Amino acid sequence: MRQVDRLVIKEMIGPWVFGVAMFSSLLMAATYLNKIAEYVVRGLSPALLLKIIVLLMPAILAKTFAMAMLLSALLAFGRLSSDSEIIAMRAAGASIPRIVRPVMVFAFVIAVITFFFNDQVVPPAAAKSRALVMSIDSGGQGKKGEPVSFPIYDDGTKKIQAQLVAQEVDVLHRKMHNVTIIAYDKDGKKTFYLDCAEMEYHDKQNWTISNGATLIPASGGRIIKVSEAWPAGIPKLNKSIEDVDAVNNNELDDYSMAETKHKIEMGRRDGSLKPEKIHNLEYGYWNKISVALAAFVFGVLGAVLGIRNQRTGSATGFALAIGIIFGYFTLANFMNVWALNGVLPAWAASFAPILIGLIIAGFVMWRRNS
Repeated sequence: MRQVDRLVIKEMIGPWVFGVAMFSSLLMAATYLNKIAEYVVRGLSPALLLKIIVLLMPAILAKTFAMAMLLSALLAFGRLSSDSEIIAMRAAGASIPRIVRPVMVFAFVIAVITFFFNDQVVPPAAAKSRALVMSIDSGGQGKKGEPVSFPIYDDGTKKIQAQLVAQEVDVLHRKMHNVTIIAYDKDGKKTFYLDCAEMEYHDKQNWTISNGATLIPASGGRIIKVSEAWPAGIPKLNKSIEDVDAVNNNELDDYSMAETKHKIEMGRRDGSLKPEKIHNLEYGYWNKISVALAAFVFGVLGAVLGIRNQRTGSATGFALAIGIIFGYFTLANFMNVWALNGVLPAWAASFAPILIGLIIAGFVMWRRNS
C-alpha cells in the first residue's frame, strides 16, 4: 500500500506545481495586467515595477494553492483511471477511501502551508503593495482617499476625550495630513481645537506634530502656536497608522488573523467602524481558515471526481476544475454578501462552502466505493 501512496503523490506533485503557475498567471493577468501596462506606458522604472509585482504575488499565490490542488487531483486520478490503475488497486483490495488517503495527507499539508502563507506572508506584502500603488497613483504623495474620522476614548473611563478628522492618510510615509482634533472635558464640552498640517506616526501609538500646528481654545481665548511637542490639553492619539487606515480600508489581505481580531475589538469598543465594516472584518477573520481548508476539500473532491470508468483526456480535468472553482467562488461571494448584511454569522458564511464541498466529496466517495 505504501507503493500506492508514493504513486499517487508522485502523480500529483507535477500537476500541482503546474496549476500554481497557471492559475497565478491567469489571476495576475486578469487582476493587474491593465494597471501594469499603464505603469509601463507612464515610464515607471523596471525596478519599481518588479517590486510591485513581487509584493502582489503572495496574495495571488495564497489563492492558487487550493485551485492547483483541485486540478492536480483531477488530472492525477484521471490518468490513473485511464490507465486502469485504479481498477488494479481495487482488485488488490484497496477501497476508494484508502486510495484517496495519500491525497488527504498531501492536501492537508498544502492547507497548512496555505494558512501560514495567507496569515503571515500575505498581509505585510499586500499592505506594502497597496500603499506603494496608491503613492504612485497620487504622484508620490502617498495615499489620498476618503477623510478619516473617529473618536478618541479614555482607556480607563471609556468616555470620549476627543474627535479626530484627517483629510488624507499616507500609509507609505506613515503620516496624516490636514488633521483636526476636537478635545472635550469630562462633561463632554469642547475645550480645544488642534489644527495641524501633518502628523507623523513612529511606534507604540507615538505621534508627533510636523510643520507646526495651531491650538485654539473653544472659549475663544488666545491662539497658541504649537511646534513638535504634543499639547497638554489634547488627548494622546492611541492608534497606530494601520489602525487609522483600517477605518476606510476594506482589503482583507492586509491583515493577519491577530490584526483582524484587534481591529474588530477596537472598532466595537470605540465605535470607529460601522457594523458592515465589522461584519466584513469578521468574514475576513474566518476566511483565513476557510481558504486553507479549501485546499483539503478541493484535493479530496478532485480525487473522487477524477475516478472514472471510461477513458478521458486531460481537457476534461481542466474543464471540471474551472467549473468547480467558478461554483465555489460564486457561492463564497454570495456568502460574503449575506455576512456583510448580517443575514448569516460571519463564521457560518465563511465555512458554508467548505461544508458543502465536504458533503459532496463524501457522497461521491461513497458512490464510487459502492
